[in-house]
Amino acid sequence: MMRILVGCETSGIARKAFAALGHDVWSCDVEPAEDRSNRHIVCDIRGGILEEGWDLLAVMHPPCTRLCRSGRRWMSGAGKWTPPKKLPKGRSWTDLKEEFELGVSVFTACWDAPIERVAIENPEMNDLARDRMPEDLPAPQMVQPFWFGEPQYKSTGWYLRGLPPLRETERLTEPERESLEWRPWNKVHRMPPGPERARLRSRSFPGMMQAAAQQWAGSVMLEYAA
Repeated sequence: MMRILVGCETSGIARKAFAALGHDVWSCDVEPAEDRSNRHIVCDIRGGILEEGWDLLAVMHPPCTRLCRSGRRWMSGAGKWTPPKKLPKGRSWTDLKEEFELGVSVFTACWDAPIERVAIENPEMNDLARDRMPEDLPAPQMVQPFWFGEPQYKSTGWYLRGLPPLRETERLTEPERESLEWRPWNKVHRMPPGPERARLRSRSFPGMMQAAAQQWAGSVMLEYAA
């Protein structure tokens, strides 16, 4: 049995996938768990919990809005750390830089944690973020939910240490572009603005998490370790 910490997740999707294999699994986040589980700890993941003797750390949704490539235009203009040409409505450059620093702090704390096996979900990073990352950070493995039986598009990056790349388990046939079937596959990207948008967009995909649990904490992991 492994002691597993699922960080930065409130849905419980990843926690339940790993727990279904019989492991001692806990989740943590600054917000309560949606399912009110007594196996969820409300805390800042940087506050010491990383040092409590875990065998595996899976960090699901650390703050990444200012680290990802798509957010680069809001952080800097030409070159690096020059005033951006435009800012999001109602936001200051100082606000964005504070969010950037939070993202860097959470990510690096998790990557440098004294835990043998680490998986951090994060998009491909922009150059500003890469400049602040640990030197041993590899390129992410990019996967899609439809590789794991989920009829969805969402490019998902995994930064892995001590773990094998995820293998696809149930690859679905992609629908024809712009067809009626194709449109629902893009609902994550088409989600309208609103107070719940960030939370809903960051939810884990059950099929992907079942594959991750089996391959990182199940029989497939035992084969990899051998």
